[in-house]
Formats: sequence, C-alpha cells, structure tokens
Amino acid sequence: MFTVLDDALQVLLVKRPADSDEPFPGRWALPGGFVNIDEDATLLGCALRKLREKTGVVTPYLEQLGSWGGAQRDPRGWSATHCFYALVPAQAMQLRSGANAADVTWFEVGAASRKRLAFDHGELLEAAVARLRGKVEYTSLPAFLLEEPFTLPALQRVYEVVLGRDVDKSAFRKRMLDGGFMEEAGMVTGSLGRPAMSYRLRDRSQAALFPRTFNSAK
Repeated sequence: MFTVLDDALQVLLVKRPADSDEPFPGRWALPGGFVNIDEDATLLGCALRKLREKTGVVTPYLEQLGSWGGAQRDPRGWSATHCFYALVPAQAMQLRSGANAADVTWFEVGAASRKRLAFDHGELLEAAVARLRGKVEYTSLPAFLLEEPFTLPALQRVYEVVLGRDVDKSAFRKRMLDGGFMEEAGMVTGSLGRPAMSYRLRDRSQAALFPRTFNSAK
C-alpha cells in the first residue's frame, strides 16, 4: 500500500508480534493475509477484503504485481504469495493493527527498503516500487494518491514525489488537460491562496495512458 505523506512516497508496514511463535517475530513486514475459501471467489476479491479489513478503504486503485513461491521463503514450508499494490490517499486511511500485527505505520520507501523485512518482503517491495515508478512515467496513476477534488499543482507535486524528480510545468499541464481523464470540480483556494480550478477523476477503475513519458523540468 502506497501513499504520499509529508512530501514523500510511503509504504505501509506492519510489525509482527515480538512474542509470537510464528516466523520473524518483531520484524516489519508488508500487510497481507490468507485466502478465505468461503469468502473469496478470486484473488482480487481476497486482496480487496484484506485491504478493507486492514485500512477501511473500499475502492482504491489496486493492481496485481505478481506471484512469488518457493520452499525457502517461509521457514514453515512451501508457500506462494500473490502480491497486489494499492494507491491510497493518506487521508482515507484508517490504520488497523490486526491480530497478527503489533503495530502498523507508514515508512518512507527508502527507509523501508533498508529494513530487514520479514520473509522475502524486501524483494516484493523493490518490485512494487519499480513497477509504480515505471508506470507513473506514462499513466495518470498518481491521481489515485490524492483526495478529490485536487488542483493541477497538487497533482504535479505528487508526480514529482513518486518519480523523485521535477517535471516541466507547462508540458505537465498540457498533458493532464489533454488526457481526458479528469473533469472540472469547481474553483478552490490554491496553495498560494489564489483561486484555482479543481478536478475529479472520470473513472476510478483504471489509469489513463499517455503516448510519451514525462520530461524533466528545464
């Protein structure tokens, strides 16, 4: 689960109980859970249920990242993980530490990647960050990290936080307005105290695709 908080791309981690008989006690890990065959008709259904249970979020952007499996990744035996990543506005989160988590909190992705995460979750996190940053170059994905309505400067800043670099302001504005994925939501007070147009997404089920990647700021 990714969000932008305190002007940084952050990932949600849960801390495993220190006194647990399960593997990696006291380690930080990515949130997850087991498939419930009585409730989950699909892997996506399972991912949506676990996200709702752990965060209170019902309809975020959710995408399957991939599958990991093997005999060595869990000391209890052979296991398979189907990994999804979600993009969630920080304001929408209701963080909940479940029965198998002592704590739950946001970590800046660089700090999280330097931790010795439980299982092979460091590898999963690295893959998720790479996928996200790669897709942000040519899609509208960062819009899912903002509460609606949002302004173009706010959207540009989220792009820059995720990409880790500035982007050209005029080119960015043209691409967003020409993309057809937003609709006007009325005037609001912008970050500089001036009136600014705000926007909403037309479709929250998928991201818009752009024909070219973003240019760095000149």
